[in-house]
Amino acid sequence: MEDRLDSIVNGMQQKSATKQEIFRNTRTAFEKLKVIAQELVQELSGRVTGYDGNVLLEYKDINEYEFNIKFSGDLLIFIMHSNIITFPDDYKIMQSEYVEADFRRRFFGQIMAYNFMADSVKYGRLDDPGYLIGRMLVNIEKHYCLEGVKQLDLPFEGFSKKPLRDEDLRIIIESAMIAAINNDSIGQDVSDMEKISLKQKFDNMHMVSTRKVGFQVSHQMTH
Repeated sequence: MEDRLDSIVNGMQQKSATKQEIFRNTRTAFEKLKVIAQELVQELSGRVTGYDGNVLLEYKDINEYEFNIKFSGDLLIFIMHSNIITFPDDYKIMQSEYVEADFRRRFFGQIMAYNFMADSVKYGRLDDPGYLIGRMLVNIEKHYCLEGVKQLDLPFEGFSKKPLRDEDLRIIIESAMIAAINNDSIGQDVSDMEKISLKQKFDNMHMVSTRKVGFQVSHQMTH
């Protein structure tokens, strides 16, 4: 009985310590991502205002686990999840030699990037869809992998060979912005707009005709 209790305690301690370290690694990466996002917005604003002062870029810090970048009618929402996750054994990254070599590498922190239309937030259009552009997984060794839409155009597969660097974070933000810009909005067929209710008029629901084309999702894990 005592041996089994010891095994439970030891297992809990090992897993708890692993998850706490991964959480710290992910939080550090997210804090750096915030700083780099602000620098990038400032740099891009300087370039854009040189030829068009009406084009606005904005960084907004929402809370400890979220920040937004608004640009060209798009809104990128970056979210760090507070929970540490793992995957089933048949999930692709779980089958890699790198993960199988160390039990602690089976756990990950995650940072998500979503694309919404900026007007969806501005006008409170709660039914407008958003799209997951990509997810970054961070492990106990600060190595990372990305999965997401094909428009991110990230060519490498599997985990990074080195710990996460600032230049990697900048590339991730830039790639997400490019993917969002290239994902155009489409309108509804005119026959779908022939009638609106008075409630829809008051709720501005007649403006909810524009939606993103959507992304092609790649299930391949990338560098």
